[in-house]
Amino acid sequence: MLAGFPACGGKSRLNRWGLNFKPIGLIYIPLASRSKPLHLTEIPDPMKRIFLFLLTNIAVLVVLSISITIIEKVFGIDLSQLDAAGGLNMQGLLIFAAVLGFGGSLVSLAMSKWMAKRATGAVVIESPRNSAEQWLVETVRRQAKLAGIGMPEVAIYEAPDVNAFATGMSRNNALVAVSTGLLDAMDRDEAEAVLGHEVTHVANGDMVTLALIQGVLNTFVIVLSRVIGYFVDRVLLKNDREGMGVGFFVASIVAQIVLGILASMIVMWFSRQREFRADRGGARLSSRDKMVAALERLKLMHEAPQLPNQMAAFGINGGIGSGLKRLFMSHPPLDERIAALKAAQ
Repeated sequence: MLAGFPACGGKSRLNRWGLNFKPIGLIYIPLASRSKPLHLTEIPDPMKRIFLFLLTNIAVLVVLSISITIIEKVFGIDLSQLDAAGGLNMQGLLIFAAVLGFGGSLVSLAMSKWMAKRATGAVVIESPRNSAEQWLVETVRRQAKLAGIGMPEVAIYEAPDVNAFATGMSRNNALVAVSTGLLDAMDRDEAEAVLGHEVTHVANGDMVTLALIQGVLNTFVIVLSRVIGYFVDRVLLKNDREGMGVGFFVASIVAQIVLGILASMIVMWFSRQREFRADRGGARLSSRDKMVAALERLKLMHEAPQLPNQMAAFGINGGIGSGLKRLFMSHPPLDERIAALKAAQ
């Protein structure tokens, strides 16, 4: 997905696109002085993020609890971390780690489309109301057909950031959304390339791929951290009492934090490679010149003098994302993306 960039100033193009945007997405919140339901998009961003974060984690915990209960009660598999002799129960640990590791990432993936709509207030274009919406739907339809996937939902969300994203659990049940900031800042050729970039993400199955990679790494982190904790407790601290000592828990927590950071670096590396592929796909679905122009537009806006603070927060270009920070970037620097696209045959 294209990284988010705050929109710069200039004459608005929204009137030219002919957009009339109103966010949707209702949730009910009891307020004594309010007689009608509150739009999720009306909630302050920090509160909305907390609400969606808690909702996602509650869903993950419910699914994991049900899964663990079924494994233990129905299949009779012991998921405790220690066996009768006081050693590690590797079978139970591996199954527990896999359920925990894959469960969180897959539940998040399953909820991703719903969550994205609520978090951004994206309005799905059910029936185009103007030429701009008609163009967006037809462009995505044409690109989806060329990419060999089912028609994604097309949405617009109100935000000043020049951004677009794709999400969904499968190639044939996805969502492609663009911000009003993108439509404000880009012409149709550039927007076509951005849409091609996002459709390529869907066609390549990038959301599923990264969720599976995250699941594998989560499982690895959980298992290895317990093994390290067991080694520290029994070998280094020579704890021979029944059950695990404090050393096991402390070492496991520290190891899980360190391994989790390393796992994040691996996920971000894969994410950067998927961005290069999506850029090439966007070029195939539109043209290389259009894709380069879209990236250069982002670069031009990104380097505008009035935007240094926002850029520091995103950490996108080589200057901000150099050194250690670069390892945690989900997107390569724009200069590298443009150079790679120009060098591609």
